[in-house]
Amino acid sequence: MNGKTCFFIGNRNTPSSIEQQLIEVVEQHITQYGVTIFTVGHYGSFDSLVTRVLKKTKKQYPHIELYLLAPYALNQNRETPEGFNSTFYPEGLETVPKAFAIVQANRYMIQNSDYLITYCHNIGNTRNFVKYAQRREKKGLIKITSL
Repeated sequence: MNGKTCFFIGNRNTPSSIEQQLIEVVEQHITQYGVTIFTVGHYGSFDSLVTRVLKKTKKQYPHIELYLLAPYALNQNRETPEGFNSTFYPEGLETVPKAFAIVQANRYMIQNSDYLITYCHNIGNTRNFVKYAQRREKKGLIKITSL
């Protein structure tokens, strides 16, 4: 993957009422920050909302690439879902126990993305990922946009 990258982290029970704000933020990342590669997971309402927004946005900006994060080895060779360029399986996950695969995949994406868009209300694992990303942001390694 070549180009500026953006990953998404959000609470499992994210309300659909943030959709318009998410659309605006994604467009800002494309038009102002030069992001061309977006990667999203596929668990919970936040990921579903992001996927819907990205697929709509790709119609307006066909040059962007969409990747579905596949935290499990058995998912890496499955058929690519409609609207995505491909699935993405982070290197090194094959040795990670299945119970920790999603955590490790998210951590990998935070370490290897230029931007992070997040919806976090200080609950669950999302909070821990955002705190980790904030420490990286202080070092200039990632830029975070919170919804």
